[in-house]
Amino acid sequence: MSQTLAQKLVARAAGRGAVTPGEIVTCKVDLAMMHDSSGPRRVKPMLEHLGAKVWDPSKVVVITDHYLPAYDDESRTIIRIARQWVREAGIERFYDAQGICHIVLPERGHLRPGMFAVGGDSHSPTGGAFAAYMFGIGATEMVGVLVTGEIWLKVPHTIAMEFDGAFGDGVAAKDVMLFLIGRFGMDGGQYQAVEYRGDAIRKLSMQERMTLCNMTAELGGQVGLIASDSVTRDFLKTEIETWEGDADATLLAHHRFNAEELAPQVAAPHSPANTRPVDQYKDVSIDLAYIGACTGAKLEDLRMAARVLRGRKSAVKLLVAPASVRDQQSAEREGTLQVLLDAGAELLANSCGMCAGYGEHLLPDNAVAISTTARNFKGRMGAASAQVYLASPYTVAASAVAGRVCDPREMLA
Repeated sequence: MSQTLAQKLVARAAGRGAVTPGEIVTCKVDLAMMHDSSGPRRVKPMLEHLGAKVWDPSKVVVITDHYLPAYDDESRTIIRIARQWVREAGIERFYDAQGICHIVLPERGHLRPGMFAVGGDSHSPTGGAFAAYMFGIGATEMVGVLVTGEIWLKVPHTIAMEFDGAFGDGVAAKDVMLFLIGRFGMDGGQYQAVEYRGDAIRKLSMQERMTLCNMTAELGGQVGLIASDSVTRDFLKTEIETWEGDADATLLAHHRFNAEELAPQVAAPHSPANTRPVDQYKDVSIDLAYIGACTGAKLEDLRMAARVLRGRKSAVKLLVAPASVRDQQSAEREGTLQVLLDAGAELLANSCGMCAGYGEHLLPDNAVAISTTARNFKGRMGAASAQVYLASPYTVAASAVAGRVCDPREMLA
């Protein structure tokens, strides 16, 4: 029986030789990830009410990233609860103030092809870039996982998004996702498995693949997947098992695109689905540019911005929040960070920050911003009257220099 990548991963977790889309199976969880907002402060009281303990502390990872830097009583309390609970529960895989969970988890070696994982955050499909079946769940479901080590799942169909050829200079994974969300809508994934395929996808770096799978959440899929290969192995710096679907496996849909035809994309307020090619917004003036979040401030993202900003100055306020401590340190060692600072960037903490609507740098009334974040819902990053445009690090950096939405290819030529 031919199986898609998603079916193979679910079958392994369910202890089955094969599974069929639509059937309900019980899967053993290899890893459960939580952050300070969704994790200990919510699961601790439920576990105490049940009188239950964590089934296997070695399979749980906790990362603080939402309420940092803690600057008021609420945030200090949330972080304190996280730090106390990991000690009480015996969780050794605890990363405190090391960056955004979706970046820290793989960079610390916790994801491998073939794994079945859950995360207490909607962007947990990031793990699919490593050919791991990973999706987001709520706190109540997480308690069930923490107690039993299992979760039920309706086996998904697979929607294939295939890009032939190669993406042009100045076009990034963020553009790919904004294009797909604009084309199919925020429910285009139908809460199924979305698999990214084709020569153009295989040429992407690991962190670019992470952006694709991460924003499967905005596309409406349960999980985003990319088959493992040499890029996966080189990033993980270890030998891996190859996981890929059968070529003749049945798909719910198969969409094919010419990567060379894709232009930089921009999503207008207040939805990632309001996406058009960048030149359709070239007359939009901006007040602020933000390079941050798990979809826009990894080392690869910072390098993209630096390519545009080298030797130039930002015409507007430019905020940069590197996605992890390690990525910031790498950017500093190689000179990428200095390019951003020389362009006028203000460096913020390695946390979710503005993307999660937290902190002291939220957008004021009527501000117009362009951002590398995944979402631009009304009021998410500050005042409800603020306007947020979404774009790739290339486009955000070019727009910062121009003071308006700008095609980055004008500055990369």
